Amino acid sequence: MPDALPREFAEALEGSRHRLGRLGAPVVFFSSIASTNDVASAIARSGDGEGTVVIADQQTAGRGRRGHTWFSPAGSGLYVSIVLTPARARVDRERATTILPLAAGVALAESVDAIAALRIDLKWPNDLLVARRKLGGILAEAVSTSWAPGREGRQSSGTVDAVVLGYGINVGPMAYPPELGDRATSLESELDRPVERAALWVETLAALSRRYEDLLDGRFDAILDAWRERAPASRGARVTWNTVGGPQAGITEGIDHLGALLVRVGDRVERIVAGEVMWL
Repeated sequence: MPDALPREFAEALEGSRHRLGRLGAPVVFFSSIASTNDVASAIARSGDGEGTVVIADQQTAGRGRRGHTWFSPAGSGLYVSIVLTPARARVDRERATTILPLAAGVALAESVDAIAALRIDLKWPNDLLVARRKLGGILAEAVSTSWAPGREGRQSSGTVDAVVLGYGINVGPMAYPPELGDRATSLESELDRPVERAALWVETLAALSRRYEDLLDGRFDAILDAWRERAPASRGARVTWNTVGGPQAGITEGIDHLGALLVRVGDRVERIVAGEVMWL
């Protein structure tokens, strides 16, 4: 069962309702939960939950992309998932759904700027970095809620009706294991001062609300241009990745209009839409 939203979070939410648009009604809070994305996915599958925000003080089975674990100790980070419906975009619904994670990256970087005046770089497809160290990450998971009659009863139509957008931001230095100290960082470590998680949380929601409206209104180029400006490694960086034919290597050449990573390999340009990319 959900818990009562802590007082400082409730007060921050109430003071920023006018900035949150479609987001934050309702907010579901857990002192401890396996995964906020799992809870948000169940809400999305049950019907129209657009804008529902799930937040936890601690996750016991938090996860990142491709099954990676997201370390989520109590009181040390933001662990949030939001139910969104980019398929309701006014134009090019498929494109809106595809670039949602990039829009989220831009929004989260903007929110950290607003709270901490700290420059955040983005690394394709879902990492928030401070000087090459990971501050946060994004996990977007598609949810199908459309059903149609089938031979064995109701079956999913395969339509992506909702996307659960999960994100984690390291606020305190305990938000990541000590062995990751050379690859991860936190806001308090970078700023050498405390950071109010509640204030950061509502700022992330406000920034996500603005960029979500950009997405629904078809302002895709504004989103992609903002992402490129914050992603210096998207051009001129050496990367490797695995394919069915074996490992590949090349030099990044930016992203295309759908947010795919472009990599030059010899005299051709490869388009990477998913998978693990190693940045050298």
